[in-house]
Amino acid sequence: MLVKTYGAAVQGIDATLISIEVSISSGVRFFLVGLPDSAIKESHERILSAFAYNKYPFPRKQVIINLSPADIRKAGSAYDLPIAIGILAASDIVRTDKLSSYAIMGELSLDGTLLPIKGALPVAIKIFQDGFKGIVLPSQNAREAAVIDGLEVYAADNLQQVVGFFNGAGTLERATADIKSCLASGNNHQGLDFADVKGQESVKRAMEVAAAGGHNILLIGPPGSGKSMLAKRLPSILPPLSFEEALETTKIHSVAGKLGKTGSLLTDRPFRSPHHTISDIALVGGGSFPQPGEISLAHNGVLFLDELPEFKRQALEVLRQPLEDRRITVSRSLCSVDYPAGFMLVASMNPCPCGYFNHPTRECVCPHGAVRKYLNRISGPLLDRIDMHVEIVPVDFESMSQNRPAESSSTVRERVIRARSRQSVRFKDMAGIYCNAQMDAGLLHRTVQPDKEGLELLQYAMDKLQLSARAYDRILRVSRTIADLDDSDEVSAVHVSEAIGYRNLDRATWDN
Repeated sequence: MLVKTYGAAVQGIDATLISIEVSISSGVRFFLVGLPDSAIKESHERILSAFAYNKYPFPRKQVIINLSPADIRKAGSAYDLPIAIGILAASDIVRTDKLSSYAIMGELSLDGTLLPIKGALPVAIKIFQDGFKGIVLPSQNAREAAVIDGLEVYAADNLQQVVGFFNGAGTLERATADIKSCLASGNNHQGLDFADVKGQESVKRAMEVAAAGGHNILLIGPPGSGKSMLAKRLPSILPPLSFEEALETTKIHSVAGKLGKTGSLLTDRPFRSPHHTISDIALVGGGSFPQPGEISLAHNGVLFLDELPEFKRQALEVLRQPLEDRRITVSRSLCSVDYPAGFMLVASMNPCPCGYFNHPTRECVCPHGAVRKYLNRISGPLLDRIDMHVEIVPVDFESMSQNRPAESSSTVRERVIRARSRQSVRFKDMAGIYCNAQMDAGLLHRTVQPDKEGLELLQYAMDKLQLSARAYDRILRVSRTIADLDDSDEVSAVHVSEAIGYRNLDRATWDN
């Protein structure tokens, strides 16, 4: 007897429909074909044990299982459940009338308990797009898939419950998700607030501009000046995720297995802070079986690189293309996958090896040339891709001891949301562009035209600071964001001047 069940294979952050064909005929052999990896091949032993524990007979005949299409590589243990149900259906133990309407995914333990899988959300999206009525998943993955409106998602704890569901002898709990409530509860960042930061008003302003336009920013200052403190509070002033952004972010974390046992739609913007010993593969993604890296896990959020010059140069250099393209392509001999990488880069560094170059009260003890050598750990092309370079000076005692309340993150966030609203109107007819930092050169020069005084000031800065053409574009983008914060349709000399002030680390002037 031939029976088909259905699942999906995840490639990148998208899925492909997989048909699991089970044929039982005379003979005594077991075949599993269709480019399965080792984890799928081992499903035979897990299914044997689960059947024995739950008193289901394994057929003493020839069993052929084909994972179709056969030219797509399948990986992972999520095919245990559809294979098991297919064998039981081909043995006339499970009814087949519902099998064509529902997809099935799940890993089996030896006693038939269902274990969570990776990539349940992209699987559910594909199943819905292909017209299936619903999907049966392990309970830990059900809430994640339930965000797809119109798809019936059923949560199961073990093999017996799934058999009962298809035989009409029992019911499974249908998972639901309240999307509006999920999105409304977002932006909870463990109580971190800009009001906790004493002084540093100019740096807070720079962080507000960066958040309003989605700009990359580098904070440079001595130890203890508040670089990490400010960076960790940046997500608290970012605008809330839209449903489309939340869905894409959740897909990435689902594929990487980062949602947890009760994971649902991610509503907080990600904040990733890898250690400086990270490898380039862990940063951008890859491996023998490609997985998203830190830059993709930070998609629609913040990637914080503390002590930037301490990162391996090779790891930093691989950031250059994702910073421009907002995507990363991981190519291997067996496959090539694309991962989104639309992150906001926030980096920090000391100004020199000792940390006290340009310090107002402490003397730098680094030898001649050490500052330039330290800065050279970061390539010029990478610095050019960072829109804003902001120098931080230590907070004096008077500012630290004041009890005057500082401006809260919620107040700053309101201004950021207003600026982003202006940008969303500006880019409403342009797919994939949501903020000023995402404008390419052509769109930038069509959209941003400073007034006469602004152009003259920009020309003077280009000559004086010996800026590159890429830095010129960065200044225009930041100028447009500053104008948006001022609710201004025009980019004036005031906006250009402030944007130029955020290029503190340009290589021609820094160590003079």
